Amino acid sequence: MTEDQILDVFRRHHALLEGHFILSSGLHSDRYIQCALVLQHPEVAEQLGRELAAKIGHTGATAVVAPALGGVLVAHEVARALGVRALFTERQDGRMTLRRGFTLEAGEPTIVVEDVITTGGSTLETIRAVEEAGGKVVAAGSLVDRSGGSADLGLPRAALLTLTVQNYDPAQCPLCRAGLQAVKPGSRTAGRDTGATAN
Repeated sequence: MTEDQILDVFRRHHALLEGHFILSSGLHSDRYIQCALVLQHPEVAEQLGRELAAKIGHTGATAVVAPALGGVLVAHEVARALGVRALFTERQDGRMTLRRGFTLEAGEPTIVVEDVITTGGSTLETIRAVEEAGGKVVAAGSLVDRSGGSADLGLPRAALLTLTVQNYDPAQCPLCRAGLQAVKPGSRTAGRDTGATAN
């Protein structure tokens, strides 16, 4: 699939939102990509997983790991396409870690995936958790890269859709200065994007 086709999938499922959002990174933005609205459809999730696996599956990984909650379905579908295990990390005492009996072999080649990368913070935390569990991260991937390709993870990575979206430090956010209420994505319905996110 081309980036335009991927973008069309997100538009058709009303997953490109406009408003005033507080991202998981703590940054503010006037646009948000709600991947859950796309991934709720199993056939679409499977297709996107196959597409991402095709971009990063040549690494010989035997496990795919993602941070919960947003990356869990992505890891599952990428792992399904590759015929390997899907695991996820969770926060415990403020740190990402493998729980629920998940383990990795020493040096096990592992791919880390996400739904959306903004700064790469969650992905980097997940990479650290994989390394602490003994695995070796060989690549990273995401459905959407909203950093415009600038997020540096220090290893090969791929995204199905790369967007340049403005993010703001909360202390300098023009949306806050304008008095617009900030919401955490998923906390309430936001307006639907008209496609300007791709600019």
